[in-house]
Amino acid sequence: MLNQTKTLVLMLLTLLFLSVMASCGSRSANQSEASATSEPTKAADVKTPFARDLQFIRNGQFAHVWVFSRPDGKAIDRDDAAYLRLSAPQVVDWATTDEGKRVIAGTNFDLEKGNLPQLRKRFVVEDYTGK
Repeated sequence: MLNQTKTLVLMLLTLLFLSVMASCGSRSANQSEASATSEPTKAADVKTPFARDLQFIRNGQFAHVWVFSRPDGKAIDRDDAAYLRLSAPQVVDWATTDEGKRVIAGTNFDLEKGNLPQLRKRFVVEDYTGK
């Protein structure tokens, strides 16, 4: 009688294990199928390095987002970067993008109330706040 009970318990545990494994397997297949269909959408969301870097700054939840570039279209050099940092010390996070030609700034301070007129003399300034 004891052997029959052990056998029955072992069979029930085996069935339970197999049913759990089967349900996990079907979930994995569904998840793989779902991720396969959603991956192209995710890849399409990141269209350009600028869009990716802008999203990085936006993820910081800054009140203001500004983009700086040189009027001649050249890359931001060391002197430009030092000038930006010196003239806009309120900026919390910087992201260089577009092969170094643009810099995205995230801050909780409205640069319009600071040195923005001075910065506009040297850079093309775009306000991306709320865009």
